[in-house]
Amino acid sequence: MVREKKSFIDKHEFDTEDPWRIFRIMSEFVEGFEVLSSIGKAVSIFGSARLSSSHKYYKLAEEVAYLLAKEKYAIITGSGPSLMEAANKGAKRAKGYSVGLNIQLPLQQNPNPYVDTLLDFRYFFIRKVMFVKYAKAFVIMPGGYGTLDEFMEAINLISTDRIPKFPVIVVGKEYWKGLMDWLKNTVLKTGCISEEDLCLFKAVDKPKEVVKIIKDFYKSHKSLC
Repeated sequence: MVREKKSFIDKHEFDTEDPWRIFRIMSEFVEGFEVLSSIGKAVSIFGSARLSSSHKYYKLAEEVAYLLAKEKYAIITGSGPSLMEAANKGAKRAKGYSVGLNIQLPLQQNPNPYVDTLLDFRYFFIRKVMFVKYAKAFVIMPGGYGTLDEFMEAINLISTDRIPKFPVIVVGKEYWKGLMDWLKNTVLKTGCISEEDLCLFKAVDKPKEVVKIIKDFYKSHKSLC
């Protein structure tokens, strides 16, 4: 009898909680669209939340964002510490506009102090939409699972024609070498991707290369190869 009652309560909670969750999802979409719709041209920058401010990749991320902000691109990050902070800091140094898309986590992520406009999300999938929808390019700095997730989702969406092509730039060839070699020598060789799929992103080392690739992409035939 007790087990039957517990089963009823679980089902009742499921039936009542999920429909109401739709309203929370809708509200996050509406707020994101309202705030970001007037952002103008922007670049989303992704990277680790674990590296110190003295790390070479922190300085690299800051310089990349600085140069992009000088070209009048707004900078969008996940609003967190480390390389996200570096990107927002670079935008601030260039007197550019900086956006942070914060995510609610069990271990609370505090937004860095360089963000001009902050949006807070409960759902990762809504946050991902905002990163993509308002970006003219993705810049992928060294990072972990979250960074890899954003990188792979972007090139998957492009390869399946779910979104228009745009530059996806991987920064730090030494860091990404193992992944690049695996994609070419294992994934491509096995036949799981095509040669054209390797043209969906470009690997560089220098901040100026990032800016040049983005500018050239929108001036020319919109290809990274």
